[in-house]
Amino acid sequence: MLVMYGIKNCDSVKKARTWLEARQIAYRFHDYRIDGLDAGLLQRFVDALGLDAVLNQRSTSWRQLDDAQKSDLTPDKAVQLMLAVPTLIKRPILDDGQQLIVGFNPDQYPTE
Repeated sequence: MLVMYGIKNCDSVKKARTWLEARQIAYRFHDYRIDGLDAGLLQRFVDALGLDAVLNQRSTSWRQLDDAQKSDLTPDKAVQLMLAVPTLIKRPILDDGQQLIVGFNPDQYPTE
């Protein structure tokens, strides 16, 4: 079964959920704020997709960090920041069991 990771009030997540539901594609939604986020799952995202694909450095959350938090960014430091502030993670992340897809692009989403 598909699993979508994100935050329910995110516009991209809303669009992706609406798209899946309109096509009656079954999925489970994992909300970081409600269901939590553990280091193992986040590290899996980073390992599979790369840090640049997972960490949203153009987000409001990123801009609100102080310079010390943003400087000397290592993969480990970035993971710790994302665990502390899940809104730093690009959304949604869709897991179909074989691949991870970041963001909402209907051309990349499964059709059944």
